[in-house]
Amino acid sequence: MANNNSPDAPSSAAASSAAPPSVTAKRFSHLPPIAHTSSFAAPASALALSSNCNNSPSRRFVIGTRKSQLAMVQAVAVQEALTALHPGHSFEILGMTTKGDKVLDTALSKIGSKSLFTKELEFALADGTVDIVVHSLKDLQTVLPDGMVLGAVTAREDPRDALVLSKAAQAQNLSTLDSLPAGSTVGSSSVRRVAQLRRRYPHLVFADVRGNLNTRLAKLDDPEGPYTALLLAFAGLHRLGWDDRVSHLLPPDTMLHAVGQGALGIECRAADAATLALLAPLDHPETRLRCTAERAYMRFLEGGCSVPLGVWTEIDPATSTFRMEGNVSKMDGSTELRHELTVTLDPAQSHLEHRDAAERLGEELAQALVEMGARDILEEIKSQRVVLVD
Repeated sequence: MANNNSPDAPSSAAASSAAPPSVTAKRFSHLPPIAHTSSFAAPASALALSSNCNNSPSRRFVIGTRKSQLAMVQAVAVQEALTALHPGHSFEILGMTTKGDKVLDTALSKIGSKSLFTKELEFALADGTVDIVVHSLKDLQTVLPDGMVLGAVTAREDPRDALVLSKAAQAQNLSTLDSLPAGSTVGSSSVRRVAQLRRRYPHLVFADVRGNLNTRLAKLDDPEGPYTALLLAFAGLHRLGWDDRVSHLLPPDTMLHAVGQGALGIECRAADAATLALLAPLDHPETRLRCTAERAYMRFLEGGCSVPLGVWTEIDPATSTFRMEGNVSKMDGSTELRHELTVTLDPAQSHLEHRDAAERLGEELAQALVEMGARDILEEIKSQRVVLVD
């Protein structure tokens, strides 16, 4: 694995390859997406297991998910993909409420739990109530409970963050963060977004806003409300068919996205060979590699959704160059540490060997940031957390 720190590493380019069934709702039309595809093929053994599963007796599988509208849409997309792949089996959805759905009066930066949106779902997986759990991968902790495994990582939507403007702001022909007048209030529940943008836009006011997408958009559209704009993940808006609410997608030089953002992680029991075989065709090789590196980076830094760290990953299929950039910021935006590394993946190596290389890349990037002072920033943030108890 060859490393270098060149800022001129090649950008990701589209490539034709066999893709697993789509688990998204509609194509993103009015704004150009970034292509994140590659020619890295899924392991033949995984596809063979899936084929064998179709010859097994009919079985009922239960899909666990959160009850929010977005989570349900994501679960239905996975359900439809699995049904198309495995018509001899039935797939049911069970919606559940997690601690993160209940605790809405505490900012994420103050919460110490690493499984805020997953704990109840993983209990159901452990006791057999459900067979798989569909997560927004950015919500899934990087160290899974004993006996659990990430059975598939789906093809990634555009992972960038989106600026969503209020109707009043749209009427003033505002369109980007640069166009917002001083004192405008921008809402976000993400400390990662706020920490990066406070540094770049000190004239704007950033305020916490919690709740599901519907709730947050309702607060934005309230004519008596304080918000001029919201910062949201584009992928969630797209999956709900709300592309028309997106005013601007933030480029990586402005905002590095969350670890795993835009991808779905499908968790199952490690010993459940039948379910692993079912999920194999949904595992998107390039997305798996990129998210493996991102999750290794976060795991090394002991971060989570309440920590202001961001990433950007891309693979150039023409050169097998894998570039990764990461940052760690102080909550007030006064300090940002940013670094990037690249590796060259050997096309002759297996997918599992590529995953090992991706893991090392994430860890090496995290180590480089630690040497720049990232650990001190993160420890200061952790010392100010409120740990929730059951």
